[in-house]
Amino acid sequence: MLSLEEISDRLEIQQLMIDYSNAIDQKQFDDLDRVFTPDAYIDYRVTGGIDGRFPEVKAWLKEVLPNFPAYYHMLGNVDVRITGDTAASRTICFNPMVFNAEEKQILFVGIWYVDEFIRTAEGWRMNKRVEEKCFDKLL
Repeated sequence: MLSLEEISDRLEIQQLMIDYSNAIDQKQFDDLDRVFTPDAYIDYRVTGGIDGRFPEVKAWLKEVLPNFPAYYHMLGNVDVRITGDTAASRTICFNPMVFNAEEKQILFVGIWYVDEFIRTAEGWRMNKRVEEKCFDKLL
């Protein structure tokens, strides 16, 4: 049986994943400062992106994502494992992205987010995100 503290921790971690998706989808990249630790490692290479520390990746997101006319994140199968003040999770993400508005091309991306979290004075923060490819298809 889960304790109230573990339920609370899980909900806070799941909210971080939602906050991440909302920040990206609404192009509010500064909101990511409340999701990641300042030294977080992020790896987007399986989808053609970069890997590096949070400040570098955040700058890259601000530059690249506005080139896509529309996109969204849908998360599911959230599996969170908490060990004291650290946690790990694996979450499926379906991420359709309008690739070329004139030709009405959409890139359908299915990835797994493999994340690590740490409890900080400000609450839980993500300190590692690695994407694992499930599928992609350009239509």
